[in-house]
Amino acid sequence: MGMLHFQRTIFAVASVLALATVHEARAQSAPPNKAERAALTAEVKAQLAAANKKDRNLAILQGILSQPDDSIDLAKAEVAIEKMIDPSVNEVDTLKQLDALAASVRGRFPQGDATDNELKVVLLMSTLKDPGPWNGYRPFHYDLDDPMGKDLEQKLLSRYLVSHKGNCVSMPVLFVVLGQKLGLPVTLSTAPTHDFAKFRRDSGAWMNMEVTSYGTKTDQSYEQELRITPRAVQTGIYLQTLTRKQSVLVMVNTLMEFYRHHRSPEQRLALTTVVLTTDPKFVAGWLWRGQAYYGMVDEKFKRFGSVANIPQQMRDGYMVLNQNAEMMFQRASDLGWAPETPEQDAEYLKYIQKAKASQQGG
Repeated sequence: MGMLHFQRTIFAVASVLALATVHEARAQSAPPNKAERAALTAEVKAQLAAANKKDRNLAILQGILSQPDDSIDLAKAEVAIEKMIDPSVNEVDTLKQLDALAASVRGRFPQGDATDNELKVVLLMSTLKDPGPWNGYRPFHYDLDDPMGKDLEQKLLSRYLVSHKGNCVSMPVLFVVLGQKLGLPVTLSTAPTHDFAKFRRDSGAWMNMEVTSYGTKTDQSYEQELRITPRAVQTGIYLQTLTRKQSVLVMVNTLMEFYRHHRSPEQRLALTTVVLTTDPKFVAGWLWRGQAYYGMVDEKFKRFGSVANIPQQMRDGYMVLNQNAEMMFQRASDLGWAPETPEQDAEYLKYIQKAKASQQGG
């Protein structure tokens, strides 16, 4: 199992796609003066328009997502996103490494491309898992030293291809990227705080591929282990067979995490707008959007120390932004998202300790 841990202090509550205006807010007390509301709406629109103009990444993403689904090259999409996070990423070199690894897998197909897909996927898994000349006798494995996924760069394929130490972001992404290069019917899928892959069998049924442990897992196992809520099952926000566009959004999740630390709240909002207009059921987008609104609250009002100290003429602005943030989290909750509990964290870390002990022969 691999986990993607959001900060609970930020993502504790969530709500409605705001295409960049404060009309997302539903006043729960006396509504702001109409003129003030119009001024606030214009201010946020201007901020987001400015963020869109100066952030070239948004145009690149929109270009990727505007392609027909079957035309999207997931390897190129992933490497382009990684370049946005780390400008030192060599896109050409990383793509060559991926091509070389795919060629190593293909070289193990007994009948070449005519090999049955079910055997191909077994050999793809083996190429990553088992030491041999195909991976330089260095299998790709789960990074037990960073179980909470704190090292953002370890989620990048460009880093994973060098370190061979991954997590539940880089491991399924590499599997699916290579699978696409090999012509396999594979795609990404998600569960709470977790990504995995799916493979379509010859029967037409989709099978979950848990690449972090190089095995398979049923939907029921994910529902039980990751405590997927009945509402989330009903709305279908998890365990789905994702399109390529939706798979790109899974990759963008790492970019949204990067933006939280390195971009303005307005740029973060603009990025989540791109994400949520592509797929309004992408729960992480609502959570990051809520966090961006809270970032705007901090940016504008933190200096006052408390709500009581905010000048009266600025209270409407505070109310609008704070309500927008709460609505984003409510939207995620309405879809079936639930925050992790301390008990889940403790249970997961206990699992990691057992895995480390087993790895060390303890």
